[in-house]
Amino acid sequence: MYGKDKGGILQHPDGTVLKQLQPPPRGPREQEFYNKVYAADCCDSVLLELRKYLPKYFGSWSPPTAPNDLYLKLEDVTRKFNKPCIMDVKIGQKSYDPYASAEKIQQQVSKYPLMEEIGFLVLGMRVYHIHSDSYETQNQHYGRSLTKETIKDGMSRFFHNGYCLRKDAVAASIQKIEKILQWFESQEQLNFYASSLLFVYEGSCQLTATRLSDGTLAEKRIVPKGLLQDGDLLEYNNNIHVINSTENGKIEASVGKSLPKIYAFHKKAYSKRHHSQISLKAENLEQDNVWKSSTCISQEHLNGNVIPQLEKVFCHMPKEMKENADVEVRMIDFAHVFPSNTKDKGYIYGLKNLITVLQNILDN
Repeated sequence: MYGKDKGGILQHPDGTVLKQLQPPPRGPREQEFYNKVYAADCCDSVLLELRKYLPKYFGSWSPPTAPNDLYLKLEDVTRKFNKPCIMDVKIGQKSYDPYASAEKIQQQVSKYPLMEEIGFLVLGMRVYHIHSDSYETQNQHYGRSLTKETIKDGMSRFFHNGYCLRKDAVAASIQKIEKILQWFESQEQLNFYASSLLFVYEGSCQLTATRLSDGTLAEKRIVPKGLLQDGDLLEYNNNIHVINSTENGKIEASVGKSLPKIYAFHKKAYSKRHHSQISLKAENLEQDNVWKSSTCISQEHLNGNVIPQLEKVFCHMPKEMKENADVEVRMIDFAHVFPSNTKDKGYIYGLKNLITVLQNILDN
């Protein structure tokens, strides 16, 4: 929803979303932008490259009962995720276009005076917390409340799942933004105002599939909260099979039980199994990057420290694995895109500052 009584993005069962066309001139301008970028006969290399960073566009759509109601039919970027964590960040030093009235300019500047200084604004976020199997939601008032001193902590909240900071998702997000920045540095034909980046990452407990050097694909398994396989009773010795290295060197990865259950039952298991061990071992990763971490933690030494040990596995993946984090960063909202003959300095400024903040989150 947006405003007090207006419908927002609608999800379609076919894997698309429907965005109702805004009143003129904004709606027709956004439709014209999509039509130009996704034209069948488009041969402009700048626009063809831009497609990589947008949701796919499938034209306009109208409901049979209201043929005058126009919608943009777009790819649902969240569709492939089990528990999508979503953040909308407006980019640029100005959230008003060159044709905005003095009243509109004053309204936008007063909403978030810091935007001109740092070049971006958090419009909202939705974060999945694995321990409670629920979402935390923040609206645009949260983003407007952030200052230069609190913006880093405010944004890190999006990457925190209630147990730990998802550094893999932060690192993957930076890589995606850097590619968008490269596109902006290379083009001088479009300027974007009041446009956003949509961030999506997988919030559920999982190990990302990894392509190994021998072509074997390590298994990725998502285990929803509370799910017990085959009705098994939880016992510590078979809860976790994180990465097992077989005799022929191939790696298999799986999560036997859900993390929340492991946390809840680890004390019970401790009293029953004193000899269990967790072995974490991964080797022969792609591109000959080798990460060797063999951690054997005897049950006697765990003594309540299961969570920190698991966090090392799920939340602090080595650099070679960060690229595999399931993350999407797409440009959205194009009601204020205009032809230009110069680089979009405001958007570039915002992207660079956003990368700096995310890098600070990663480093600290």
